Amino acid sequence: MRIGIIGAGNIGGTLTRRLTALGHDVAVANSRGPQTLADLASETGARAVTVEEAARGADLVVVTIPLNRVPDLPADLFGQADDALIVVDTGNYYPRQRDGRIEDIENGLPESRWTERHLGRPVIKAFNNIYAQHLADDGRPAGSPGRIALPVAGDDPSAKATVLALVDALGFDAVDAGTLDESWRQQPGSPVYTTDKDADGVRRALAEANPDRAPEWQGSADSPGTFDAPA
Repeated sequence: MRIGIIGAGNIGGTLTRRLTALGHDVAVANSRGPQTLADLASETGARAVTVEEAARGADLVVVTIPLNRVPDLPADLFGQADDALIVVDTGNYYPRQRDGRIEDIENGLPESRWTERHLGRPVIKAFNNIYAQHLADDGRPAGSPGRIALPVAGDDPSAKATVLALVDALGFDAVDAGTLDESWRQQPGSPVYTTDKDADGVRRALAEANPDRAPEWQGSADSPGTFDAPA
């Protein structure tokens, strides 16, 4: 596939490495420009491009940037995209640590539904509940005992099937987590978040999730702080 990755942080850099190793044609972009991605491009064979170029001609685009930066993306980022383009959102809402209060999310709108509205494209929620190092190192062949499973949520069955297959190719069991409105079940603080469960464990954790955010995952009057000192 032709894959664009917007964001070259922990998850974006890991996906660039893993997906190029699988033979995909990967273009990676960040907010600072392609010249800052020369080392990653040299290491992986990915193409370092602008944000706009990452979306151009792609079959699938991964948006993996801080949630509070999503509104800063170009308004017409997907304006000329094919209707069949799949957009994957890996984002998480960290109000006390990074993003500040986003009132729509505080009032119950699922994080990826908020992102979808800003992007103007349907999204599939995936890769948000695993540490980047585990995504890099802990993939296993299908059928391996204890193979880590990752939830995938979205509204388009065909797009979701493509992402489920990509998760499997990366070495993880893929679990259909329902529609995007159900994606709160895999948000920070949920039983499936950063817990590296197998497929049965992921299904149980999704079923046990509570839509009410624990206080440490809610915005405060002083938000945001830092990951070391949340506000």
